[in-house]
Amino acid sequence: MHGFSTRPGGASTVYGGRTLNLGFTEHDAWAAVVQNRKKFLQRLGGIGGRRGWPLITLRQVHSDLIHCVSELPKSTVPNSSLAGDGLITRTPGMLLGILTADCLPVILVDAKRRAVGVFHAGWRGTVKRIVEKGVGEMHRCFGSSPGDMRAAIGPGVHGCCYRVGPEVRSQFESQFAYGSKLFHEQAESDPVREKYPLLFLTARAPGHSELPNKIFLDLVEANRRQLLAAGVAAKYISASPLCTSCHTDLLFSYRAEKGATGRMMAVAGIGL
Repeated sequence: MHGFSTRPGGASTVYGGRTLNLGFTEHDAWAAVVQNRKKFLQRLGGIGGRRGWPLITLRQVHSDLIHCVSELPKSTVPNSSLAGDGLITRTPGMLLGILTADCLPVILVDAKRRAVGVFHAGWRGTVKRIVEKGVGEMHRCFGSSPGDMRAAIGPGVHGCCYRVGPEVRSQFESQFAYGSKLFHEQAESDPVREKYPLLFLTARAPGHSELPNKIFLDLVEANRRQLLAAGVAAKYISASPLCTSCHTDLLFSYRAEKGATGRMMAVAGIGL
């Protein structure tokens, strides 16, 4: 059982209309988020549904920390104090969940060994190889073979919109042989410079200051390559075509909405 939430149709009203915010953000009411989570998980047969599956989440810290969950939690109070960005389990009857609003949610499934994992992959987690390590942790803990795994990369910010600084590119290029292929550049434009070029003349050749190019990172491709490097077959890797920044009507985007936005959730669990 797995799923990715979207934006419309919840009890929250602070992010424009009625939205399905699943994160306990500073702007939203606790009661609204609890109601939203119940509604989302009911559709999956989870909390509030017939099966009454507990939801396990993390205090996400943009790390490569992955926790193996082997027992049902004693408490299902939201906002776990467990810090990290990955969860794996072979225990049936629970749902593992991670929250996103631009970073990529990645789900791994080993149907042969009946094991699942969920991972929060922003650029920091990606450069630390969190999904590649996730494959390794599932092999170490459960004996999962990468060749038996299926991967689903959910909605996140895509290369069309994910502008980063040169320091981010430097970190990827220092860690991955293919790092430079994950980026593309666009010429920076400035309407004021174009209209009044004499204002920007300098004593240095060629006589005017140059704007740096804009740098964009393809986070989806970065994680796809990690999965391939870990041994997951290309035909078993699927990725959502939806960019969160391009589709704020359907998805939450931290960048596009300047931080004042909700959170989506990716969940996975094993049937009883």
